Amino acid sequence: MSADQSKQPQDDTAKPDDAPKKPSIFSKPLFWVVLVVVVGAIVIGSVLYYLDARQYETTDDAFVDAHIVRISPTVAGTLKQVADVDNRHVEAGRLLAVISASGPEARLSEAAADVKQAEAQFEQARAQVAAAQATRDQAAAQARGPLATAAKAQQDLARYEALQRIDSAAVAGQQLDAARAVARSTAAEATAARQQIGSAAANVEVARRQVTAARAVIEARQASVRQANVTLGDNRLTAPVSGQVVNRQVNVGSYVGPGTQLMAIVPDHIWVTANFKETQLQRMKIGQPVMITVDAYPDVKFTGHVDSVQRGAGQAFALLPPQNATGNYVKVVQRVPVRIEFDVKPGGPDPRKYPLGPGMSVVPTVKVR
Repeated sequence: MSADQSKQPQDDTAKPDDAPKKPSIFSKPLFWVVLVVVVGAIVIGSVLYYLDARQYETTDDAFVDAHIVRISPTVAGTLKQVADVDNRHVEAGRLLAVISASGPEARLSEAAADVKQAEAQFEQARAQVAAAQATRDQAAAQARGPLATAAKAQQDLARYEALQRIDSAAVAGQQLDAARAVARSTAAEATAARQQIGSAAANVEVARRQVTAARAVIEARQASVRQANVTLGDNRLTAPVSGQVVNRQVNVGSYVGPGTQLMAIVPDHIWVTANFKETQLQRMKIGQPVMITVDAYPDVKFTGHVDSVQRGAGQAFALLPPQNATGNYVKVVQRVPVRIEFDVKPGGPDPRKYPLGPGMSVVPTVKVR
């Protein structure tokens, strides 16, 4: 091996030591400039996000809600007509179902016949009043003669007795006895005439009471007719509110009883029930604006406002409220239902034009600042 060859490796191993070192990235001013700009942007963005986010309270534990109206009959029978309105909008008063009404119709006819009978009895009682009044008037007219005769006999007797006291020879005893007999006889006839008048007047009063009783019977029969009409009307089921018919469970020919649910109606008036954490209610007030996003229509931004806040967490109204009087209690943030009403603003979306119904998930965002 030559001397030149032995020096070759030593020269090669010396090259790395002689090469200049690469400068560190931390020593470059541009790195620090970029780092400061990025950190500043993050800090500014975080501050701006915090300042904006602190103005709102939101939750995904929220649903569309409504007072669902359940249609049930109050009488039993077989359905002979059911409107074909599944998932359709109906107005209040729309006929939904008809129950066979042979029994109520018969009772209505019977009640109407009873009314006519009572009216006939009433007219008969009025006629009896007129007849009794005529009898009373006739008795009064017939009593005028006996009363006048009795009065004249009493006057004659009084005159004879007065003359006798003045002069006992002025009036014969036989004549005085005859006057007394005539006075007694005419007085008895007058008493009988008065009794006939009293009896006729009593008959008039009885007839009038019969008229009153007949009028009461008519009113009772008319009440029966009204009750029969109500019963007959109960066989016709109409929509009590405007809304969409859902959950139909019967068909023509189905036998139903009182309380059997035939269908339900979701009213046009709906709202949002949002279960916010109790820690989110500090600045929440009635009337604050709300932005509502429905999961079914994520691109539609509905608007609303806070209508009310329930006084009590949801667990307080549970069937079995929790008992926290134990040694292993763990505090859990409770949720409080908040009712949010939809607003219809010019140019904004109208929730009535969308098929929104109870149970649909929404995300409300309340502006609290």
